[in-house]
Amino acid sequence: MDQKFYIASCIFTEDFPALSQKIQDYIARRFELPIIRCCVDKYKVEEFEQRMPEWYRAQWRSIPHFETFPRGATMVSLCHNCAAIFEERHPEIERQSLWELILSDEQFQYPDLGGECITIQDCWRSKENRAEQDAVRSILRRMNVSIVELEENHERTRFCGYSLYQPQPKRNAKLAPKRFVEGAKGFFEPHSDDEKRRLMVEYCRQFETPRVICYCHYCLRGLKLGGVDGHHLARLLFDSEV
Repeated sequence: MDQKFYIASCIFTEDFPALSQKIQDYIARRFELPIIRCCVDKYKVEEFEQRMPEWYRAQWRSIPHFETFPRGATMVSLCHNCAAIFEERHPEIERQSLWELILSDEQFQYPDLGGECITIQDCWRSKENRAEQDAVRSILRRMNVSIVELEENHERTRFCGYSLYQPQPKRNAKLAPKRFVEGAKGFFEPHSDDEKRRLMVEYCRQFETPRVICYCHYCLRGLKLGGVDGHHLARLLFDSEV
């Protein structure tokens, strides 16, 4: 079996520490994969530790920050920044989304959403990753969701919340220039908070279902700012009360 490891994601974990830990516990228990925090060695280690809530800080510190894995290993992630950086910086490492990994688990217990019509929002940062997009839709069908597609879906999407309307971290442009420089013409320009809110509200007017599902933490921030009842797919899978 090929060696795999899971990147917990600094940003996702900062937004959802308890949920991130549930996912880590599941991956460790079900797949026994090694878990690391970040896709870049020595990147803002102490800063992200301090940004975690105090109750989770010690647990986060206990996770190795980064490891170098052998050629042909597979990195599993739910963060599209991590995937893009590994794609360009570590082409010798295979990539797999968390959703594809979950689909491989024949024992996974999917919640039943009773045939609810929910819109799926694809992410610009992963717009060509059809394997991930198909896995997301397969999971939704197993959750008994009636999927509503946007016209700008799959590779046509140009949405990643308001993250595309503000300067990006310099490391992204440096480590994944094909994605974040060459492929990002017109994005990552500064906008005021009012402008970002207006853009998100305008975008969200197209939704006709009460709920929208995404699988990117930046997309979710944008949906929330636009006034939509948005949910990260991970929450629907691992938080029974949602």
